[in-house]
Amino acid sequence: MEKRKLSSNMEDYLEAIAALKKKGIARVKDLAKLLNVKTSSVTSALNTLARSGLVVHERYGYIELTPEGENLAYEVQRRHDMLFKFLTEILKIDPNVAKEDACRMEHSVSHQTLERITKFIKFVETCPHNDRPDWLKNFDSYFKNRQAPQV
Repeated sequence: MEKRKLSSNMEDYLEAIAALKKKGIARVKDLAKLLNVKTSSVTSALNTLARSGLVVHERYGYIELTPEGENLAYEVQRRHDMLFKFLTEILKIDPNVAKEDACRMEHSVSHQTLERITKFIKFVETCPHNDRPDWLKNFDSYFKNRQAPQV
């Protein structure tokens, strides 16, 4: 399958549709409320996504993701989750800030960078320590105190 490049806006729609579907059903008014946009904007986006073969939607009906739409929505959510985890668990960014940053970054991060971040997180999680590795604790201290730890 050829890698499809969507705008960040269209990726947000796919991600939001998948989130609504996970809770039950996805309708235009629910999508508009979730994304804080007008229903006319949702309809326009759905037409674009339908032409791309990513959603199925009939007027006044439920919104369905095609298999390709589901795959793309999953990939966007995976990128978001990894970036959010990196920002909150590794860099200790406030979760509200990290959520917004991850949402912006998920659309532009390269595959190579995301895979490196993913492997870094797994590396940290599998380090033989009960808590955070000492070198990450040193980073926390450096950030908090604005000076390098004493050796």
